[in-house]
Amino acid sequence: MRRMLAAAGALAAALAMAACGGGPAALPGAADVQAAPMPVGAKDPADVPTADAADTGCDARASLRPSGELPKPGSMPAGSTMATIAARGRLIAGVDQNSYRFGFRDPASGELTGFDVDVAREVARAIFGDPNKIQFRATNSAARIPSLQDGTVDIVVQTMTVNCARWKQVAFSTEYFTAGQRILVNKASGITDIDGLRGRKVCAAAGSTSIVNLAASPAKPSLVSVPDWTDCLVMLQQNQVAAVSTDDSILAGLAAQDPNTAVVGKRFSDEPYGIGVKLTSTDLVRFINGVLERMRADGTWNRLYDKWLTALGPASPPPAKYRD
Repeated sequence: MRRMLAAAGALAAALAMAACGGGPAALPGAADVQAAPMPVGAKDPADVPTADAADTGCDARASLRPSGELPKPGSMPAGSTMATIAARGRLIAGVDQNSYRFGFRDPASGELTGFDVDVAREVARAIFGDPNKIQFRATNSAARIPSLQDGTVDIVVQTMTVNCARWKQVAFSTEYFTAGQRILVNKASGITDIDGLRGRKVCAAAGSTSIVNLAASPAKPSLVSVPDWTDCLVMLQQNQVAAVSTDDSILAGLAAQDPNTAVVGKRFSDEPYGIGVKLTSTDLVRFINGVLERMRADGTWNRLYDKWLTALGPASPPPAKYRD
């Protein structure tokens, strides 16, 4: 209130000066308007991971074969990672809270929900017989691998691309969803593909494969990184960047939140999603792959896709690929 009164007083004084022949009061011009602040944690220019992040020296989609028939819920093998989780009484899953349709907080209930969230619940169902025996931890792209390595979470189900560099740090399930990188722009921008971003600022989440793909693009855009994808959308809305670039599945969720934006251009990368697991927890990897096999076979994958992702167009569950 004091600030409002002070502002009103200053305006009155300026008008009084004008009335006394002091000349018209100067109004603030465009140069006096402060630029919109950058999101917390934003980096301009972004830190680009080393070349190892683009390692292609393995068959990244190939995971560990399930160990026969899934054990019944509540009867996990003694000494297994699943038995440890069962003894705790809940599965701890890292998920996103900013990716509409995959992992987001429902404004009505306040609960985390989405395709990835429901996939994580299926793993809890297989261990406990109850999909609600799960604790969600909201993470961002940069926190996914560290949270697995330090045991903060048991699994990460968060639009996480499987690649060879990441296989050296954590283990993955078989592919459960396939995406590809594109760009999101304002409809009035005139930009139609990544070539239109040459030398212009493009936003992506820190710790994502999107940063690596953009850095390798012949267009050589100027990269800006932020902790969460919704930060990128805000920067686009404020004209701080010319585009957002990541998996088309994530971009579709952002575009649904702002009708003035559109996903454009062809895919320029291949992004297979896998469930992340601690590198040494190979028994849990095999168990999860058994869960995914069941989801493909009994229609659960299709049911979850129809529930959350029909806006992305028709799709089928990616086939499993095993290395042994």
